Amino acid sequence: MHIVVAPDSFKGTANSSLAAAGLASGIRKELPEATVVTCPLADGGEGTAHTLATAASLAGRQLDRVCIPSVDALGRLTEAEYYLDPKTATAYIDVAAATGLPAVADSPDPLRADSFGTGALIADAETRGAKSIVLGLGGSATIDGGIGILCALGAAPHDARGLALAQGPAELVRLGDIDTAQLNYKAGMLDYTLLADTRCTPREAPSMYGPQKGANREQVALLTGALLNLCEFTEEDPTTEYFGAAGAIPVGLSWMSRILWGNDEQVRVLSGAEYVADALDLDRHLAEADAVVTGEGRFDAQSLTGKAVGTVADRAAASPNAPRVAIAAGQFADDAELPAGSFHAALPASGEMPERLRAAGQALARQIQEELGS
Repeated sequence: MHIVVAPDSFKGTANSSLAAAGLASGIRKELPEATVVTCPLADGGEGTAHTLATAASLAGRQLDRVCIPSVDALGRLTEAEYYLDPKTATAYIDVAAATGLPAVADSPDPLRADSFGTGALIADAETRGAKSIVLGLGGSATIDGGIGILCALGAAPHDARGLALAQGPAELVRLGDIDTAQLNYKAGMLDYTLLADTRCTPREAPSMYGPQKGANREQVALLTGALLNLCEFTEEDPTTEYFGAAGAIPVGLSWMSRILWGNDEQVRVLSGAEYVADALDLDRHLAEADAVVTGEGRFDAQSLTGKAVGTVADRAAASPNAPRVAIAAGQFADDAELPAGSFHAALPASGEMPERLRAAGQALARQIQEELGS
């Protein structure tokens, strides 16, 4: 039997590499004769840069890990890292590295949180020779339309009277102009691939993700108005799918591309899960598999819409070999609908994470063996 183990990270407890190793350990213990291949995934969220860097390393390219001072979403000094591929002049950056939600979970302030720290990483990558940026958008603490990144690159937002706007997305309701006289043109004119972990639109972003970033009902309404005003200024359709990812960062970066290039062809917004699956050649692995084990921290109604688990399920169904899908998760939401014919197992509620993953791997292996044989 040939089993592929291709999970996403279990947010806050295990990155995708650790999750794959733990699940695979349990499968091998239960099915010692099986061929088990690990293929850790990501969907544009936290850990995407590391996953892509690992894939590049396995392909024989040596990447540089760069760690520099930056600021978190509230402007507090921090350190953040990204990966640079000197051969392809590509920098792999996670928005979550500098301006992620965990760093400000102690004092969330959605009306002030911005993406400036991510812009600092982009600017640094350009000075080290990067020509292309692959930016994982998931896990952000911000709903600022990418204005923080633009400010880090030298842009200056003003109101209609020409007065500078204060930090934070709340001020975007007064946005009248963005001064680009001091814009870092070299960084602004890089090639950008933005990896989204959600299909949400700019109009939907505050209501879908504002509450988890600390926004109450009144703040969600204010942020919605702010993003709609930004979309009107940038002439971006607020109903464009994927453009609501990371608090609508694609809106600001696409506008910058149009200002500098005359079009937005230098900015592509893609499904992070699909991009990573292609980078890791997931389809080739699935074509050889009898079953594929995937998973994430919480399986819910969004898991099959643009996330890594849903991508694995879709690609397995489309594969000529049609491997059976098995899903491990820390929790399964009551309203979550599992893929037809799939197996599933929840991690034990207590214990060390490697042991919990191993137990879930064993449980799935037993289900697979019972259904498919050895």
